[in-house]
Amino acid sequence: MLRFTDSTTGALVRPGFASVNEMDDHMITQWNSVVKDDDIVYHLGDVYMGGNRGMTILPRLRGRKRLVLGNHDNGKDQNLQKCFQKIMMWRMFPEFNCLLTHVPVHESTMFKVEYNLHGHIHQNASPTPRHINCCVEVQDYTPKHIEELVPR
Repeated sequence: MLRFTDSTTGALVRPGFASVNEMDDHMITQWNSVVKDDDIVYHLGDVYMGGNRGMTILPRLRGRKRLVLGNHDNGKDQNLQKCFQKIMMWRMFPEFNCLLTHVPVHESTMFKVEYNLHGHIHQNASPTPRHINCCVEVQDYTPKHIEELVPR
């Protein structure tokens, strides 16, 4: 992940980390700085890139974790099943007028809600003002409360 570059600019997507362990520790610290043990947290996918690395990180994250599957996640992965209370393809929150997904969805599928909170695109801009990029790269590696993200 540390060598991943933007296809347009060639810039590193996650600059400033000397190692994967440093990046992981930073993300764990940021997460635990705002999440309490009883908070419900929706992770919008691409948790880790295989292997057992997730089991060294996920148990250290506070909260009751739920996963919206990303394109790099395997819903049958035993590590994910152990660490997430629920695993799903998407989650609708009509009370917040939004849909949670991994990839930004086409606006035609957003007929019941105004906004799509999504991951997948890293530091890139969302396709429309109705899409809200929740990737760690644009959220200071820190989970946000849904009310902070969805315009009222």
